[in-house]
Amino acid sequence: MTSTVPTAVHATSEDEAAAKPITMFGPDFPFAYDDQLAHPAGLGQIPATEHGAEVAVIGGGLSGIVAAYELMKMGLKPVVYEADKIGGRLRTETFPGCDPQLTAEMGAMRFPPSSTALQHYIDLVGLKTRPFPNPLAPDTPSTVVDLKGESHYAETIEDLPHVYRDVATAWNACLEEGADFSDMNQAIRERDVPRIREIWARLVEKLDNQTFYGYLCDSEAFKSFRHREIFGQVGFGTGGWDTDFPNSILEILRVVYTEADDHHRGIVGGSQQLPLRLWTREPEKIVHWAQGTSLASLHSGDMPRPAVTRMNRTAGNRITITDAGGDIRTYRAAIFTAQSWMLLSKIDCDDELLPIDHWTAVERTHYMESSKLFVPVDRPFWLDKDEVTGRDVMSMTLTDRMTRGTYLLDDGPDKPAVICLSYTWCDDSLKWLPLSAAERMEVMLKSLGEIYPKVDIRKHIIGNPVTVSWENEPYFMGAFKANLPGHYRYQRRLFTHFMQDRLPEDKRGLFLAGDDISWTAGWAEGAIQTALNAVWGVMHHFGGATDQANPGPGDVFDEIAPVELPED
Repeated sequence: MTSTVPTAVHATSEDEAAAKPITMFGPDFPFAYDDQLAHPAGLGQIPATEHGAEVAVIGGGLSGIVAAYELMKMGLKPVVYEADKIGGRLRTETFPGCDPQLTAEMGAMRFPPSSTALQHYIDLVGLKTRPFPNPLAPDTPSTVVDLKGESHYAETIEDLPHVYRDVATAWNACLEEGADFSDMNQAIRERDVPRIREIWARLVEKLDNQTFYGYLCDSEAFKSFRHREIFGQVGFGTGGWDTDFPNSILEILRVVYTEADDHHRGIVGGSQQLPLRLWTREPEKIVHWAQGTSLASLHSGDMPRPAVTRMNRTAGNRITITDAGGDIRTYRAAIFTAQSWMLLSKIDCDDELLPIDHWTAVERTHYMESSKLFVPVDRPFWLDKDEVTGRDVMSMTLTDRMTRGTYLLDDGPDKPAVICLSYTWCDDSLKWLPLSAAERMEVMLKSLGEIYPKVDIRKHIIGNPVTVSWENEPYFMGAFKANLPGHYRYQRRLFTHFMQDRLPEDKRGLFLAGDDISWTAGWAEGAIQTALNAVWGVMHHFGGATDQANPGPGDVFDEIAPVELPED
């Protein structure tokens, strides 16, 4: 990027255009975060007189750790507060008493290649990825779709009854007729900013008040209720979509335009390694601090400070923070990366922290519930072949039974393995909430026993199950944000909060970040993008600037700002 105004890059041929990858470049804010990260000029610099100044970072999830890491490289001193463990919803757990190599991804477990800013950090810390066994994915040995008591075994979609292929065709047609899918897909590949903005501005105005289900019902391709029902229960990519049916169709379009739901990969050894490695990483290029400095070394005992219990504004427009240990510290700037609902419940906050319209947006945030349960097993027995049919004895399973999604995870035929017995959302997740891990396992084994009557899953289990219900986690209260119809204006307020020259002077200095502030909640890419926005905001707040050759998101904001809908 050689100017401060993003320009379209046009392909010279259809073949070249087809070769350009899809990335999470927009559609709401088409800024090339991956290019910014890769540029040798870096993310910017602050005046030398500000070197060593402390900045509070509340939340040690991926967004908080990325923001802290980049601020440290600029010469600021991030002070990270974390209520639980570094990682947030990048939470990798082991099974008590079992081989520690057996892990369960309680939060984020699969990442699309279109997450190119995320990939920057994965590469930076030396982690590896491998294909994730989604339904009907090329690296998934087999998939079983079980609906209304009838099971279908498939290695590709061609193995399923014709109605499933009809549903896939209807979904593609529905996207074309109502959302200009091919045009937007091509514009994102080419990073054609004017075309992206033209298409998206029209769709935001047209569809902000529409649910996902209403969008399907309005499509000629989805006039059949049976087709909508199958699509909701099975879907394509990661599985069924019905838990998203009440949400805004704009949320779904952001996912499908950027292939966020396709070609997923898992992080070998567990996703929590990413923030943990960034925490201890010693950057090669660092300002002010001595070589060998890391986030860990800047914190007493190499640990973050404890949970924040109070935040308020004090004289000089400072942010004063009290933590669970009773320590009180005051900062000129702070980045809040935890779930925004924490500002309403777990943390005692002054109203003066945010403008009233931003408080309204926080209050209107809608979170999805989600639960998982994993068990360790002695080996990947699902690869055994049925003597009669020659098929795998068990498969990745999508069903309308209580388990909904069952994933089979192994690292070789002769090693212990892991089953995600159930992955559920919303109402399906709430059904599990009162049950213990052991009780949940019993219900799941019963459901799977009805699908696989000849398979004794229990005899292969070698340890206790581990489970999570994110809506019951005290520092999360939900898995991730999902906008409801009419929420676009609220989301825009939260995402653009880093542009604080537009705010009253007494409302500046606190920056919101995290995936629920992003346009792609639930994706690690969104967490990173908002972290980088906040880094730019803090840099600007301290009088810093970017290199002219590598402008940041705030430098080009006016040219690519998200669509602004009228409020009257």
